[in-house]
Amino acid sequence: MTELGNHLKEARIERGMSLDDLQTATKIQKRYLVGIEEGNYSMMPGKFYVRAFIKQYAEAVGIDPEELFEQYKDDIPVTAASDDIPEKLSRVQTRKNISGSSSKLADLLPKILIGVFVVGVIALLYYFIVMANNGKDEGEPADNGNTQGVEYGQSDDLAKEEPKEEEGQEEGGGAAEEEEPAEEEKPEPPAQEVAVVESAGNDTVYEVKNADQFVLKVVSTGETWVSIKNGKGYSFFEGMLLKGSAESQTIDLSKEPEAVLVVGNTSQTELYINDQKLEYAIPSSQSVKQDITIRYTKTTE
Repeated sequence: MTELGNHLKEARIERGMSLDDLQTATKIQKRYLVGIEEGNYSMMPGKFYVRAFIKQYAEAVGIDPEELFEQYKDDIPVTAASDDIPEKLSRVQTRKNISGSSSKLADLLPKILIGVFVVGVIALLYYFIVMANNGKDEGEPADNGNTQGVEYGQSDDLAKEEPKEEEGQEEGGGAAEEEEPAEEEKPEPPAQEVAVVESAGNDTVYEVKNADQFVLKVVSTGETWVSIKNGKGYSFFEGMLLKGSAESQTIDLSKEPEAVLVVGNTSQTELYINDQKLEYAIPSSQSVKQDITIRYTKTTE
């Protein structure tokens, strides 16, 4: 047992807390709490979680974590700062690529606008030329006077017959309009909403509204430990998610009114509800490990 573990254990005993009580208060598994007290960090998911779990333990028994880290810094494994360097370099490279693409587009934009303007002018000229030619054709007089007389006679006969046809069409049209029932517009269903019901400390409760299913997807962008259970404690998944071959878990929870999640590293974990990304109510910079409850009531038509 290390001095750090012995110090934490004595503080726990002074407060009259058992390991089960501490597990309930911190949401950390009992075997990890025993590992901290015995100084056995090999069972932990990773070096990053050692510091996070020790901090949770210290806060639960009333010890300042920062003073504890300073006093027993030799007993606590150091996490490598270089782990974040590749991701930061990747973000910088991505920003450079985006900036380069934007500058190229800005250079091409004036040329594109000029081309559109020229095409528009040509189209207008063509339109006016066609209209002018049509006007000339309509204004030319007929060559044969007899033809005019015949046309006038036909026009008179047609003028007498057209009102009858129009009356028949109006009557038929009115009947058709009366027979056709008016189509009722169906209102669009409301969009899905994920609302924050309450948030305190490391705990947040969300509620899913206007959804006919509840499909949860957990995606790891680095390294994270995740636990997914229903409201009765049944476990759907518990373990590490790594970027790559085991980077995500998708679970259909449509039959569950409640899902309880423990996310060990929110900075590298993305949650999706029916393909809609959930925004953490508590920033990962404020609390890396978070306990999340998602309530769901199926929408009925």
